[in-house]
Amino acid sequence: MRLLYKYLIVFLISMVPLIELRGAVPVGIGMGLEPWLVYVISILGNMIPVPFIYLFARKVLFWGKDKKLIGKFFTFCLEKGEKGGRKLEEKASKNGLFIALMLFVAIPLPGTGAWTGTLAASILDIDFKRSTLAVLLGVLIAGIIMGLASMGLFGALGAVFS
Repeated sequence: MRLLYKYLIVFLISMVPLIELRGAVPVGIGMGLEPWLVYVISILGNMIPVPFIYLFARKVLFWGKDKKLIGKFFTFCLEKGEKGGRKLEEKASKNGLFIALMLFVAIPLPGTGAWTGTLAASILDIDFKRSTLAVLLGVLIAGIIMGLASMGLFGALGAVFS
């Protein structure tokens, strides 16, 4: 039962904005869990919010941006999504947005994950299926990078080549 609890923690961490899979994979591997299962569970947890973000987040954020208690946070989220969208548009033509979105999500840095990528895709009106696939591929790549980094491969390579 304790093992199931640890995997549940990984799953829930992967759903948290800004932390997402980038935080869940190192936590899971740090807890001594099976890396391949941490990877799969983190991907599932990271992708569950994607359709909701795409379909509803923009509407909710625009609705709440001028509300007293939540306005500043909602405005921050909108600006983050718009900034991500502008970055994507600058780097790619209309046909290259798929690859740009995938790479944006794949870079394992705070603020470049599935949440921001999906919100940017929604703001840019990128097709739902195409944007979801691009985000999924980006999450898969980010998960591989974070898994390898968490297992010490990058540190070992650095030691070999230094």
